Amino acid sequence: MAAPRILIVGGGFAGMECAHKLEKILKPGEAQLRLVSPFDHQLYLPLLPHVASGVLTPQSVAVPLRRMLRHTGIVPGGAVGVDPEAKAVVVRKINGETVVERYDYLVLTPGSVTRQFDIPGVDQYAVGVKTLAEAAWIRDHVISQLDLAAASTDPAERESRLQFVVVGGGYAGTETAAYLQRLTTAAAKRLRGLDPAQIKWHLVDIAPKLMPELGDRLGEKALSIVERRGLHVSLGVSVAKATEDTVTLTDGRVLPCRTLIWTAGVAPSPLIATLGAETNRGRLVVEPDLTVPGLDGVFALGDAAAVPDLEKGADAMCPPTAQHAMRQGWAAAKNVAAALHGRPLTPYRHKDLGLVVDLGGIQAVSKPLGVQLTGLPAQFVARAYHLGALRTMTARFRTAANWGLNAVAGDDFVRTGFQAERPATLKDFEKTDAYLTPEEVHAMVTAHVEGRSTPAPTEPRTR
Repeated sequence: MAAPRILIVGGGFAGMECAHKLEKILKPGEAQLRLVSPFDHQLYLPLLPHVASGVLTPQSVAVPLRRMLRHTGIVPGGAVGVDPEAKAVVVRKINGETVVERYDYLVLTPGSVTRQFDIPGVDQYAVGVKTLAEAAWIRDHVISQLDLAAASTDPAERESRLQFVVVGGGYAGTETAAYLQRLTTAAAKRLRGLDPAQIKWHLVDIAPKLMPELGDRLGEKALSIVERRGLHVSLGVSVAKATEDTVTLTDGRVLPCRTLIWTAGVAPSPLIATLGAETNRGRLVVEPDLTVPGLDGVFALGDAAAVPDLEKGADAMCPPTAQHAMRQGWAAAKNVAAALHGRPLTPYRHKDLGLVVDLGGIQAVSKPLGVQLTGLPAQFVARAYHLGALRTMTARFRTAANWGLNAVAGDDFVRTGFQAERPATLKDFEKTDAYLTPEEVHAMVTAHVEGRSTPAPTEPRTR
């Protein structure tokens, strides 16, 4: 009798932790473990602003899956559809080949994508901070704008190249704006022919407060820090329209700008829509034990799942943060093993450890276990937390070494050119148009069962 097949979709915090824990819990040969991921690493998302600004190298935040997983087969591709009735997942491999992966138990951890709104031009001219490729592209792009502005004699061109807009006053947006503003300020001192006064960073958010989750005191402190550095923060304002060289805000201002970074929240992976299951604001509804109601053998967790927060009670859901995703991965592994062995499943429960926001240099605001910290103590807590959350000693050493080198030697302003020729939109980087309709998924799975060859649609659907 063949061993049960456990298929994990997604190699992020939740998926990798689940696979790692299952390898420890299950005996050799007790189950077949397979993990579907287009990348062979777990991306440590909270440090992407550091990569975008060049403080950290990309390798520092990309933890190789094979350093953590010794007995799990890795399918190099992205899941583009799920057929729960047939217990099958359609996977588009990185070479374009489409295959069907069968399962007895399915763990869904597809994560999230940058949330888009129906705003003219955003889909064409905005880029997010959700992938390693986006972070690398942003760094090259920002430095190229400085180089081009320094070489230009056209005042209008210089103005548009030296204004940068970041949309989203959450952690990702605030940290990205803070780190990149420090980078451009330092670069302006070395680039001849560049007036530092012309460099303007705008942080825009429709919310009335910056990072309201921090509370009034820390939120206002973070606002004060970034404004003292020269960031222009506009709250209660959003983007009305974007073009190649302008960004129009909802208050009527038109900013000459060729850089629009979009961090205005996240949305669950479009993969969730292929299941036809109940959702809550796009996230897959799950029980406290992480099972999906009505779907046999399916577990869901991480950003794409509406996991009840039993610590807060009422109708609270766990926020889409790394600390919850990691711990949900551990809980899911225990429950998958329990289901395999016919034992009762355990509800997921975790008390939030707090928040850290690294603003660069010695500046940070942190709230570990409810204790409010600012300045150097907050920075120490923030970086200690990140080092602890990185999953290998190699990644921790690289990250700490990069931080130390940057603190001593300062920034280098080098364009790598790795992303220079690729399209730069949210869709291109995050593959949001790669997913199939439920009907297409069913047709492909049926063809696979019958041994027929059915090609994937030539025009991927957008959800």
